[in-house]
Amino acid sequence: MRYNKYILLLIGCLFFTSCFKVKSFDSSSKPINHLQFDSLLRKYVNAAGEVNYKGFIADSVLFKSYLKALSAHHPNEKIWTRNEQMAYWINAYNAFTIKLICDHYPIASIKDIKRGIPLVSDTWAINFINIEGKTYNLNNIEHGILRPQFNDPRIHAAVNCASKSCPKLRNSAYTAENLDAQLTEQMRAFINDPLRNHILSSQSAEVSKIFSWFSGDFTKAQPTVIDFINVYSAKKLNKNAKISHLDYDWSLNDVKQIK
Repeated sequence: MRYNKYILLLIGCLFFTSCFKVKSFDSSSKPINHLQFDSLLRKYVNAAGEVNYKGFIADSVLFKSYLKALSAHHPNEKIWTRNEQMAYWINAYNAFTIKLICDHYPIASIKDIKRGIPLVSDTWAINFINIEGKTYNLNNIEHGILRPQFNDPRIHAAVNCASKSCPKLRNSAYTAENLDAQLTEQMRAFINDPLRNHILSSQSAEVSKIFSWFSGDFTKAQPTVIDFINVYSAKKLNKNAKISHLDYDWSLNDVKQIK
């Protein structure tokens, strides 16, 4: 029953993002650096990916300054490189997710932030992000920009949904110069994380539901999901291995809530 709910949720996301058309943005802004966000992440996200949201709230001047920089610099594909655009949107997704949590803190789960029609208009459909006069929600960024425009399944290990079962939030910002290595490192860490994926043997694995929800993204990169997992997993799976999916824990990845 829980699985069916998330299938409906994904359908709702796809419905809303199908109406969001990504167009070339005629902005003269140059790529920004992400040093402010990097500083905040290093200070308030630990090695386990646990987030000190109270820290972000207390450091609101620096955090708001970074969010303001994001809002004033919409990527332009004519000026920005692919990696500059991609790093921007990943950082924007993660930073605005943190903002959303901070604006409603304390909460037990990001899913407690609800507006509109349940399972259709949810947390990720809240239009609260303004970038150079254009309004976005988190669905727009992930499903309308990052996934279709960049077509790199490693994105799923980089964007963070503020929940325990999400891939760990990286405690440094993504940069154009280091993006490929950062994405590979994130995916490898995610797949080999025993809290989020269990590679039990060459014949059996319990993996994140991310590999079910977005299986099509992974099979664009490799023939099968198992093949994709094997690229990054320390323990290799046989091609006929039995795969099941772990329940997804949407509890907030707050440093004070994770034991």
